[in-house]
Amino acid sequence: MRNIIVEDLKQRPLEKQRIEIVERKGLGHPDYICDAIMDKISVRLSKEYMKKTGTILHHNVDKSLLVAGEAEPKFGGGTVKQPMLLVFGDRATSEINGEKLNVSEIAVNVAKEWFRKNMRFLDPEKHVKFQVELKPGSVGLTDIFKRKRGVLGANDTSAAVGYAPMTRTEKIVLKTEQFLNSKEFKEQFPESGEDIKVMGYRNNNHLHLTISMAFVDRYIFSEEEYFDKKAKIHEETKNFVRANTSFDDIDVQLNTLDVRGRGLGGMYLTVLGTSADSGDSGQVGRGNRVNGLISLNRPFCSEAAAGKNPVSHVGKIYNVLTYKIAKRVYEQVPEVEEVYIWLLSKIGTPIDHPAIAAAQVVMKDNNSVETIKRRIEEILDYELANIDKFCMELAQGRIPIC
Repeated sequence: MRNIIVEDLKQRPLEKQRIEIVERKGLGHPDYICDAIMDKISVRLSKEYMKKTGTILHHNVDKSLLVAGEAEPKFGGGTVKQPMLLVFGDRATSEINGEKLNVSEIAVNVAKEWFRKNMRFLDPEKHVKFQVELKPGSVGLTDIFKRKRGVLGANDTSAAVGYAPMTRTEKIVLKTEQFLNSKEFKEQFPESGEDIKVMGYRNNNHLHLTISMAFVDRYIFSEEEYFDKKAKIHEETKNFVRANTSFDDIDVQLNTLDVRGRGLGGMYLTVLGTSADSGDSGQVGRGNRVNGLISLNRPFCSEAAAGKNPVSHVGKIYNVLTYKIAKRVYEQVPEVEEVYIWLLSKIGTPIDHPAIAAAQVVMKDNNSVETIKRRIEEILDYELANIDKFCMELAQGRIPIC
C-alpha cells in the first residue's frame, strides 16, 4: 500500500489572484545551455551503459559551470578574444567489468553536438574550452545500482512538487520565447540571437512582458540600423503576443537597457548570439524548472533535474513526474480547478513507494473533494506503479527538462 493523501486546498487559483510573475530563460541563455547539455550527457551515458550492461549505471552529471569568455562586438562583426569555459562536474561510472569507458570524451562530444545544433554562430572547436571533472561515485551510492531487485531505491531523501494547469501568463511567456527562437523567426530576423529571456508580470488582467534579446553584431552596421531592426522585431513580437493570449491590456518591451546616442554601449550586441561570449556565466539549476518556466508564485523543488540519473535520483524523477501526474489529474477530473502534486522520497526506499504522495486540489464551485478523492488516488497509484516505464522515457531523452 502506498501512502497517498488527497487534500482540499482552500486558496484562490493563481489565475484569479491579482499578481503573477513568470520568467523563461531561452535557448541561448547561459543557464539554459548548462541544463540542456548536462541532461544530454546523462541520456548519452544511459545509452552507453544500457548497450554494455543492459542496465543504467550510477551517474549524476548535474554540476556544471559555463564561464563567460571575452568578446569585442563591432558593427558588421566583432571578434572572440577569449573562449568560454564549460566545466562538467560530479560523478559517472567509468569502468565496466574491467573495461574503461571514456566518460570525458562522451561529455565533450555531446556538448559539441549540442552547440552545433542549437547555436548558429558558435563554433565549439574555437569558441569553447572544456574541463571535465567527472569522478567515480561513492561506494554507498554506486551500490544502489547493484541491487537487482525491481525498482531501484531512492539515492536521496528529497521532495518535489508539480502543478496544473498553466495560467495564461505562464503559457504566453513560454510561447513567446519559443516563437522568438523558432527556425522561422530566425530566418526572418537573423540578427536575433538565441540568448532570449522573457519576464512576464500580470496585474489582474493587465500583462507586461519584458524581453531581453542578444543581437548578433555581424548583421548590424550602425546604431541607426540596430534600432530600426529592433523596432521591427518589437512590432512582430507584440503582434504575436496579442494574437496568442487574451488580456485587457498588453505591454511588451524589448531590450530596455538600450540608449540611443551611446554607440556600442547603448545596444545589446553580441558576437555569437549569447551573452556567454563575454557578459554572463551560467550554471546548472539556475534556469527553468522542468516545465520550462520559473513561476515565482508557485512552490517548486530546489533540486536541479538536469543531468541526474533517471532511474534512482528522485531529484530528477519526482521533479518531472509530479508535473505529469498533475496534468493527468487536471485533465481527467473535471471538478478540479487547480492541482498540486507532492512526492517525498526516503533514501534507500524503492522510488515507486515514496514516503508520501499527496495531491492538493482547488475545487470548482461547490464540489466536494470527497467525491473525487478515489479517482485521484488511483491516478497517483497507477503512475507510481508504472514508474519504471517513466524512468526509461527520461533515460531516452523523450521528456524535456528545461
